[in-house]
Amino acid sequence: MSDFTPFRDKMEQAGVSEPAILSFERNYSILTHRGATSIPEDTIDPVTGLPELGSLSGDGDFDPELLAQTVVIKLNGGLGTSMGLQKAKSLLKVKDDQTFLDIIVNQITHLRETTGAAVKFLLMNSFSTSEDTLAHLEQYEDRGLAKAEEVELRQNQIPKVDCESLQPIEWPANPDLEWCPPGHGDLYPAIAGSGWLDQLLEQGVKYAFVSNSDNLGAVLDAGILKYFADSEKPFLMEATRRTEADKKGGHLAVRKIDDQLLLREVAQCEEKDLEEFQNVDKHKYFNTNSLWIRLDYLKQELEDKGGVLPLPMIKNVKTVDPRDKETPKVYQLETAMGAAIECFKGAGAICVPRSRFAPVKTTADLFSLRSDAYETTEDGRIALVPERNGKPPVVNLSDEYKLVDSLEGLGQPSLLEASKLSIQGSVRFSEGVVIKGEVSFANDKDETLWIASGVYENEDVVL
Repeated sequence: MSDFTPFRDKMEQAGVSEPAILSFERNYSILTHRGATSIPEDTIDPVTGLPELGSLSGDGDFDPELLAQTVVIKLNGGLGTSMGLQKAKSLLKVKDDQTFLDIIVNQITHLRETTGAAVKFLLMNSFSTSEDTLAHLEQYEDRGLAKAEEVELRQNQIPKVDCESLQPIEWPANPDLEWCPPGHGDLYPAIAGSGWLDQLLEQGVKYAFVSNSDNLGAVLDAGILKYFADSEKPFLMEATRRTEADKKGGHLAVRKIDDQLLLREVAQCEEKDLEEFQNVDKHKYFNTNSLWIRLDYLKQELEDKGGVLPLPMIKNVKTVDPRDKETPKVYQLETAMGAAIECFKGAGAICVPRSRFAPVKTTADLFSLRSDAYETTEDGRIALVPERNGKPPVVNLSDEYKLVDSLEGLGQPSLLEASKLSIQGSVRFSEGVVIKGEVSFANDKDETLWIASGVYENEDVVL
């Protein structure tokens, strides 16, 4: 039997909260005793007949009384390293010189000013993003959105586990590398262990809307808030339809034995069930990671379960120094916050349009968002212009444009009437380039070539 004591000692010395220690201890126990658990196809049924957002009652206006009982929580722990960023991803400029964070702050400010309700706002920062984020927020001190004690919910950090000894890895060359983030399932121990859960409840806040800071489609919605409040559900997930592009990702399902909603990820799928797992006509819905949580029910659930929500554990194998593949292998034990849907009896889900799931994961997403196909709305959102009829342009960029810096100097053509734009090779757009329909540009030469001003419509251009 592996001894958890060294982990507890290490975490206590680092000031990690008791809820976070208990959560990690549960995951460590799964690692050392039971291993990963699968969800066989014959134990679940597909989800059918989810309520559609468009069918919810309401006139689209916020109820100030409900808003005053609501907190908006944005997950802000990511660095965006896949796009070449070295600071909080939310500090990336996305539109009209505004960062994700500026856009979010403007949305919260607009809600407060137009409804008169003091809707609460929290950022779940990680130890990697906290300093940069709080420094950026200093400009919003007059809005009550600058100080850590006003807006920060700090994500925990947990020890990496040595794959050989199953003990805390030791790395004197850089002790910071002995720790890792626990995944966004840490929301629950973080909000409890930080004292924010009790503080919000004492302030009369019952409803939490949680989403990713890079998902500009995830804005507080009056209709969903009213539906969630009226339903008395403890937990509500925003799901949307899977397409072929989503078939390798997780899906929503119903456990046969008790009709409980759950999420099944590919890591929980047995090989013999993979074909059915990827059947998007059978398993139709995936989690957008936008969740609605009743905070009073969350507190009760934590108390009933010894302070820990029993979330499925995700085991990732890494090296202790992620930049050096020759360093010792470690386990990073994570959880996902959406998996909590199976922890709440009576939890529900609704089907939302794809427009509410618009994360910026790649430079192609960013290039599209910066174009004239999107606009900044009066209430602070970034949305497709009405002429697009809800359909975003598809942008494909070759590997030269993988990092954010590569977009500087590229130029910005009009995508107002574009359905698809593909760029292969090093190019630059002159002023006045207009893309209509499906257009591709290809340059197989070593030198950067300019694309002349003009209208390009349904054509493949070889430079």
